[in-house]
Amino acid sequence: MRARDYGKGLHPRPDPDLKPVASPLPRTDFVAEHGAESFAVAVDAHGKLGWESAAIDDDHIISILTEQVSDEYLAYLREKGVSYLFGGAQEIDFALVLHKLGELFPIQTILLEGGGHLNGSLLKVGLIDELSLLHYPVVDGAPTSPTIFEQGDAPGPATPFKLLSAEQRPDGILWLRYEAGAA
Repeated sequence: MRARDYGKGLHPRPDPDLKPVASPLPRTDFVAEHGAESFAVAVDAHGKLGWESAAIDDDHIISILTEQVSDEYLAYLREKGVSYLFGGAQEIDFALVLHKLGELFPIQTILLEGGGHLNGSLLKVGLIDELSLLHYPVVDGAPTSPTIFEQGDAPGPATPFKLLSAEQRPDGILWLRYEAGAA
C-alpha cells in the first residue's frame, strides 16, 4: 500500500464538479466496493482533490478527510467509488487514520511517498519506523527547495535513525536505509 501526497499536482482534476445534495451526509467512514489488493491513500483534509475514477493504476483510492468537508464533496466521492475515512474534526490524527486503514482494509504496511509536510506530520507523532532514501548527486540551494521533513513552527523532538544498509546504484546514486528511533 502506498500513501501519496496528491496535493502536489498528481491528481487528475484539481476542482471536482460538485453537485448539490438534498440532505446532509453523515460524517462516517465510507468503504466503497473495490476488490483491490493495493491502495493509494490521499490526504485531502478539506476535500479539494478531483478524481477521474476510484483507482490510480490498480490501486483503490482512499481519501483521508476532516469533518470540515462539504456534503457535496462526500457525495462526489461516493459517486466516483472512492473510499474515504475521517481523520478528525479539524485536523488529521494520523494514528487514528493508520488504525482505521488496518481495520477497514487489508493494509499492514504503508510506503509513504509524501511531500515534506506529510512526512513531517507522521515523523512528529512517531509513526515512521524506517526511512529509505535515494541520494542523487545534485545540489539545489534555492531557499524554496522542498525538504524531506517539514514540521512547521512547532517541530517535534529530533528523531535518531540507525543505518541499516547503504548500496551504491548506477549514476552515482546511493540507496540508504535507516531504522527510526535507534541511535
